[in-house]
Amino acid sequence: MSHVLVIGSGGREHTIAWKLSQSPKVGKVTVAPGNAATQNQFSQSTKIIKPPCDYPGLTDYSDLSGWCLANQISLVVVGPEDPLANGIVDRLTRDGIPCFGPNKKAALIEASKKFAKSFMTDFKIPTADWSAFTDAQEAKEYILRRPLRRCVVKADGLAAGKGVVVAQSEEAAFQAVDDIMVESKYGSSCGDTIIVEEMLEGYEVSCLCFTDGTSVKFMPLSQDHKKLLDGDKGPNTGGMGAYAPCSLVDSGTEAEIHYIMKKTVLAMRTAGHPFTGVLYGGFMVTADGPMVLEFNCRFGDPETQVVLSLLNSDLYDIMMSCCTGTLDAQEVSFNTSQSAVGVVLASGGYPNKYNKGLPITGIDLLPPGIKVFHAGTAFNKKGELTTSGGRVLAVVSVGNSLQEAAAEAQRAAAAVQFEGAFFRRDIAHAALTSGSSKGMTYLDAGVDIAAGDKLVSCIKPLCKSTQVPGCVGSLGLFGSVFDLKLAEFKDPLLVSGTDGVGTKLLVALECGNHSTVGEDLVAMCVNDILCHGARPLFFLDYFATSKLDVSQAKEVIAGIASGCKKTGCALVGGETAEMPGVYPSGKYDLAGFAVGAVDRQMYLPRVSDVQVGDIVIGLPSSGLHSNGFSLVRKILSGSKFKYSDLCPFDESKTIGELLLTPTRIYVEAVLKTLASGQVKAVSHITGGGLVENIPRVLPPGVKVQLDATLWKIPEVFGWLQSLGKVPDIEMCRTFNCGLGLVLITGSDQSEAAALCAETGGQVVGKVMHRVEGEGQVQIDNLRAGLHGHPTYDGIQKKVAVLISGSGTNLQALIDSCAQPGSNARIVMVISNKDGVKGLERAALAGIPTKVISHKGHATRESFDDLITEELEMVGTEIVCLAGFMRILSGRFVNRWAGRLLNVHPSLLPLFKGANAHEQALAAGVKVSGCTVHHVVEEIDSGEILEQETVPVLPNDTVESLQERVKTAEHRAFPRALHNLAKQLIYREKCGGHCD
Repeated sequence: MSHVLVIGSGGREHTIAWKLSQSPKVGKVTVAPGNAATQNQFSQSTKIIKPPCDYPGLTDYSDLSGWCLANQISLVVVGPEDPLANGIVDRLTRDGIPCFGPNKKAALIEASKKFAKSFMTDFKIPTADWSAFTDAQEAKEYILRRPLRRCVVKADGLAAGKGVVVAQSEEAAFQAVDDIMVESKYGSSCGDTIIVEEMLEGYEVSCLCFTDGTSVKFMPLSQDHKKLLDGDKGPNTGGMGAYAPCSLVDSGTEAEIHYIMKKTVLAMRTAGHPFTGVLYGGFMVTADGPMVLEFNCRFGDPETQVVLSLLNSDLYDIMMSCCTGTLDAQEVSFNTSQSAVGVVLASGGYPNKYNKGLPITGIDLLPPGIKVFHAGTAFNKKGELTTSGGRVLAVVSVGNSLQEAAAEAQRAAAAVQFEGAFFRRDIAHAALTSGSSKGMTYLDAGVDIAAGDKLVSCIKPLCKSTQVPGCVGSLGLFGSVFDLKLAEFKDPLLVSGTDGVGTKLLVALECGNHSTVGEDLVAMCVNDILCHGARPLFFLDYFATSKLDVSQAKEVIAGIASGCKKTGCALVGGETAEMPGVYPSGKYDLAGFAVGAVDRQMYLPRVSDVQVGDIVIGLPSSGLHSNGFSLVRKILSGSKFKYSDLCPFDESKTIGELLLTPTRIYVEAVLKTLASGQVKAVSHITGGGLVENIPRVLPPGVKVQLDATLWKIPEVFGWLQSLGKVPDIEMCRTFNCGLGLVLITGSDQSEAAALCAETGGQVVGKVMHRVEGEGQVQIDNLRAGLHGHPTYDGIQKKVAVLISGSGTNLQALIDSCAQPGSNARIVMVISNKDGVKGLERAALAGIPTKVISHKGHATRESFDDLITEELEMVGTEIVCLAGFMRILSGRFVNRWAGRLLNVHPSLLPLFKGANAHEQALAAGVKVSGCTVHHVVEEIDSGEILEQETVPVLPNDTVESLQERVKTAEHRAFPRALHNLAKQLIYREKCGGHCD
């Protein structure tokens, strides 16, 4: 468990410590020097502790570095700006201690107002006009020349958030200049240089973001209340309260603010001041758009208290990702469906002189949902909680509406008592009353019509680029019109299809890549109607989201337009739905609708024409397409892999890029071929995989038999199966396993070859007679196909076989292992009986044998231990039971778990135990067979690796059924052995990540 050091003593630091303590990776959080809340029951977490007596403080960063190393500090989080400006991050990181915050050069963006303003001017970041002065008289002369003589006067250096004066008159501006430069009111370090800038009109908003110097992840916009008194009256303070999200800001303005922040991070890196940590942007939203008032190099206070109260993600993970440059792959999410309001209680006299040591009461009476973040608090000698600063504490309420949160925060603030306490009673008032004079708008409800109009204007050219003969009208009418006569059909049937992209969208969101899912959407719909022989004519889309992001939506729809061009159909319209409260923040969903036509005599499928002997042609998929992503995401979430990692089997792309490969569109490859009439049926391998889609075009009484070694299965499928230990049956009913479309044609081999040449497909199977009770899709060699890429020629796993008798299955294993390219080699055969035929078979093959009698042992374990000893002596890696007539002990089974195979003469889980053939005949089943499975302690209950069916004939006896099943065993057992051997080799090759 990690030990985190948070440096600071205010409400910001208490909030950071509280949020860090919620991480399961954090064992304790030391807050230094801290306040009363970071020392006892007021901390809101038992993980938060006060610094020990040997904590060196900040007088010497080398002492602090040594203390951090000695105490195994995993992360240092610097709250206030002073240590950052003084280079604390530089020293700690030089000593190998991760430190969240910017280095000394980057901290100049707050430490020097002159640097910040020059930087903004150089990089064309919008800000107020300004001038810098080192002489008070020159500053005053400049003020006299300004129109209206209203301005903002700022101390150049750090002034604890108080070195800014908004001067409404010449007299006020002059007084500010004297206070800073003559009287040194904010400290001598602030008095050398001042900034005088124009006074901007509008409303203020704060934007905080996490950054690793390259990537940026935003927090909800918030609004601070800097003035001391209600109605924004009185002097500036460090902040009297805040709320988030700031509902005053529309989506367009928010996008502009985000753009400015991203531009700033890029510009800092370009200027040689790469910034990591939290960048705070203070903005004035003016009639001309958002303008930067200031940048801070750390969390704002009291914005931190409300923003982090809405954070869903792990703050420790976020901060570490900023330190390690991996923020892009880190999830950062906030609960923006609720509002947080914080109200600061201040001491009487603040921001000037005030009393300390005043007892505080009422905190213990607050409702459980109220959070109290301490700033200026301490304990007196009696152990009483008392005031020790100007801003004493902040009470924070999170509610389902801003009005609810504001009301609860005000009630909580009134319940906390100390002499002279005061607080503003209008926190969030501007947002709550912003619509009162003009009435509520759709934007107030979260729907931005302007953003929707902007999107329409962006996508009109995209739609126009897809137009085909038959399109009538234009985008924006109530309906879309298509003239079928212009499409040159003789006796047309209309065919429609609708589909979505499913949870592949979540992968796109994780990767920040929305350019391919639009093409997926088109593919899923047009491939479906292609199965009926239809040519796609036009397409409509449905895009639904909680809050419309125009650039994101445009990227998606550009992909849809691209897909439409590939199919030759027109994107004629759609619906964009902004539905706050229905979808989580930042998420969206897609649906598509394709309409096509086919002449009546060419309609597919011709189900009644499909017959035994027909040939099955498979067209390769481009990968996963758009199905099974819930399982994919589940597999990856339980592994060591991230979407940003390079593929272990293709280092030219990341895992995310591979998974987002768009679904293949088959229209161009197949449509012309269908005109020949040779294709009887087409099946799109979509949700349900091979086993559930092909039967949709088959008549009763037939099945399709596929051989998975006849087509190349992309490596991603075998990798996912190994990584998630997914059973074969689950693979072929969830994924396409390398076949995106299946065609069924007649039995003529030359015609099939011509179809393969035209479509880029290959023969993958045939139509067979189906016995009642059998499935309609039989896939042979699936495990071999899934794990045939990559091949590991020359690498072999050492196999031992345990027998008790004639060894017919042993012979099948010996023969298969002798084949070129085999990944298994039998190194030992052990029998519990002497003189059996199986020992002779092994000797003839040159395989060492050993007889270990089961008789004369006190326990089963002692007999099994002797076998294990022999197996280990020859380096056995896989054990096969081929007619071994002993029940193995739990100790033996667990020792060889996952590497111990047995074959059982039934289709498990049916007919477990002895007399399986008798049980099958007695039950009257029409199909039986064999099962190769892993051995576990419960009899015949291990994971199934291979099954092969055998029909049960009307006149079958136990003996006749047994012989046919035994023949099936001789095929299935070797397949299972070699697939397991390849899987074990593959796991070793991927560094154990597949376990």
